[in-house]
Amino acid sequence: MLGKCRQPGQARLLFEKMLVEGIKPTVDVYTSLVSAYGLNGFLDEAFCTVEEMKSISDCKPDIYTYSILINCCVKHHRFDLIDRVFSEMAYLGIGRNTVMYNTLIDGYGKAEMFELMENSFSDMLETQGCHPDVFTLNSFLWAYGNARMIEKMEKWYEEFQHMKLAPDIKTFNILIRSYGKAGMYDKMHAVVKFMEKRFFTPTIVTYNTIIDILGKAGNIDKMEHFFRTMKYKGLKPNSITYCSLVSAYSRAGQRKKIWSIIRQIGNSDVVLDTPFFNSVLSAFGQAGDLKMMEKIFFEMKGRKCKPDNITFAIFTQAYGAYGVVESTQDLELKIGHTKNS
Repeated sequence: MLGKCRQPGQARLLFEKMLVEGIKPTVDVYTSLVSAYGLNGFLDEAFCTVEEMKSISDCKPDIYTYSILINCCVKHHRFDLIDRVFSEMAYLGIGRNTVMYNTLIDGYGKAEMFELMENSFSDMLETQGCHPDVFTLNSFLWAYGNARMIEKMEKWYEEFQHMKLAPDIKTFNILIRSYGKAGMYDKMHAVVKFMEKRFFTPTIVTYNTIIDILGKAGNIDKMEHFFRTMKYKGLKPNSITYCSLVSAYSRAGQRKKIWSIIRQIGNSDVVLDTPFFNSVLSAFGQAGDLKMMEKIFFEMKGRKCKPDNITFAIFTQAYGAYGVVESTQDLELKIGHTKNS
């Protein structure tokens, strides 16, 4: 928990306190310390902890320890350290597993290191006991789809189908996002229809993705159709949904519809966040409605949403465009007070 709270130093102090009190650390305790260091970018300390484990007869690092270490290397894009980890594992006689390969494949894919991603997949197939699963499939689709390499994405989808790997709802969400990002709206709609035929129920993520894509494309009618469908099927819109709607209406110059959104939210129990309020502030800022911006700002504070740098930048740009210098200075004090409170 200390590692997740970005306090690796405190994690080490607690570890040392254990030693002082005569409590013998186990492999799991050491591995947690490796994770605390590694996830926070202290990879040298993480590797040193693994070396320390090797020197203790009943605390040798195991497959879980090295899985954590690889995950940390991938998270911080230290792909140059992967071979070192694999060499240590081979020396200790520890084999690789599916989770480890999936971590690598996902990391290489997100870094657009496609050759290494495919090489890792080949190694996975050649390793006894390692079998691709739906996580492998989704990592490949996300990597190529995000890079708008649609033909590659479709090729790999077919490859995994031949391996009898069944897609899940996340698979279809990735395909929808990828086709939408590439402007291939017909294929995006085809995926939705395919899901219905195969009895896959769209989730809030599915609808949020479609609404965001159609909104950015300026297809307001279609966007509103999916928004209505979403509510008809009993899915409650969340802050992400409303943020996409507000941004779309703002880009289309339909600011009156933003009022409709605000009224809907007022009658619901939806939990709003800072990005939503930033979207609304930006919309009214572009319209030059400074009084409404201030009203929204106080509503934001009333909902316990802390303004951030984007909030201040929106106000600065809007006030600057109308030469309201004093208000900008006042706002800086207000936001500064909010951040400190």
